[in-house]
Amino acid sequence: MDSSPVDGSGPGAAEVPTCYRHRDRETYLRCSRCDRPICPDCIREAPVGQHCPQCVSEGNRDVRRSRTVFGGRVAARPVVTWALLALIGAGFVAQFASPGQWLSSQFGMNGQAVVFGGQWYRLVTSAFLHVGVMHLLFNGLALYIVGQQVETALGHARYTALWVLSAVGGSVLSLLLAPESWSVGASGAIFGLFGAVFVIGRRLRLDIRFIVGLLVVNLLITFLVPNIAWAGHIGGLAVGLLLGAAYAYLPLGTESAGADRQRRQALTHWLATAGVAVLLAVVGGAGVALLNAGIVLLPA
Repeated sequence: MDSSPVDGSGPGAAEVPTCYRHRDRETYLRCSRCDRPICPDCIREAPVGQHCPQCVSEGNRDVRRSRTVFGGRVAARPVVTWALLALIGAGFVAQFASPGQWLSSQFGMNGQAVVFGGQWYRLVTSAFLHVGVMHLLFNGLALYIVGQQVETALGHARYTALWVLSAVGGSVLSLLLAPESWSVGASGAIFGLFGAVFVIGRRLRLDIRFIVGLLVVNLLITFLVPNIAWAGHIGGLAVGLLLGAAYAYLPLGTESAGADRQRRQALTHWLATAGVAVLLAVVGGAGVALLNAGIVLLPA
């Protein structure tokens, strides 16, 4: 009579399972969700049982990400603020390295260069340049403090739209009112953040006396200190107030909850953002028409 080997390796022996990710590792552990064999290195602890990495990944895709009261995804880190600070710092280093005022003259805001030279990039690039260390430090500190608060409240996408459109808003108002002037700095975007945090604070019923005082002081400096591009500050502030109000209060009458409310909120907010962008285009178009007609509202 034939007999199987004592080591259990004969034809009738049961096959020892191996990890589906590491075929050379024998294991008797299995994923509680898909029942595939997994080795100890692949185990991911779950509230009930243990899961394999693939099931963990699939489960995470089904989990809805947390959102702020204004509809943005919760920002664990203010990465947009950090990126903007890095770009502003890089712009200042580039200015320092370039001869004279070449970089500022090529990328700073000037309405005539925008209209007659077709250099529309100046509407944005001017926000990343500064005239000196104190100018850079003031705007950088304001961006670091206020920007993080606004980014946390709105999420990355809305915050980025607010910052960029506020910067463009300052440039557009400069184009309309003072096209002969030359200016650089992120002040328009910073004033936009001031306006947004004022509206957000009101919406959340927070104590906003500090931000009001800060805004008043900066407005006084804007109009009392010479050689400051006040149109850029006011344009940025106006955009910040408009978008801040849209993000904080729209849509009106949101009785629905859950995913339906989030969709309505996102649609309304991005329509409002597009509306502000169109408004800026109209104001900029008016500035172009006036300049082409030889009309300068506030000569330098």
